[in-house]
Amino acid sequence: MSKTKFDILRSTCVPLLYENVDTDQIIPARFLSATSREGFGENLFRDWRFSKSGAVNIDFILNNPEYSGSILVAGKNFGCGSSREHAVWAVFDYGFRAVVSSFFADIFKNNALNNGLLPVVIPEKDLGTLLSCVTKDPETIVTIDLHRQLLIAPAAQLSVSFEINPYKKECLLKGLDDIDYLLGIQNHIIDYELIKSK
Repeated sequence: MSKTKFDILRSTCVPLLYENVDTDQIIPARFLSATSREGFGENLFRDWRFSKSGAVNIDFILNNPEYSGSILVAGKNFGCGSSREHAVWAVFDYGFRAVVSSFFADIFKNNALNNGLLPVVIPEKDLGTLLSCVTKDPETIVTIDLHRQLLIAPAAQLSVSFEINPYKKECLLKGLDDIDYLLGIQNHIIDYELIKSK
């Protein structure tokens, strides 16, 4: 999705104090008819952000003007449920560039990496510390250093390493999707095929 390089992200955060958030809660099924990836952000967490009548739910965190930023900090098991890629599109289109949790559903995690959204997995204890700190102080700054694979939050006294697939890391650092990556190494592929055919 994104051609933007991801190296170091420094931002305030939005704390989502829910566990087991599934893809239907992220983007309800009734909004999946569009074929373009753009525009899904306006319906991110639609049934939590708005009532059935369309009124704004002032108690939901995304409607609280004190909280903003390009990092979503969520409870464990984020992105479970059906395998809709639209859930990642909605999170990304809303403006988030990374989601931090202690566990992601595998399909959501892979969809995120394929669409320029960085899923950062940290230990549950550290996640609790971070959520508490961000909730208490909306001005808390978190730095996600992809090159060093570190999440740093001085206010929470956290410096936590995280894992990422090396290939997906390279794609994010260079702002490439799978097709861009293959096009970039097509000469190597041609050379390999020529050698193989001899």
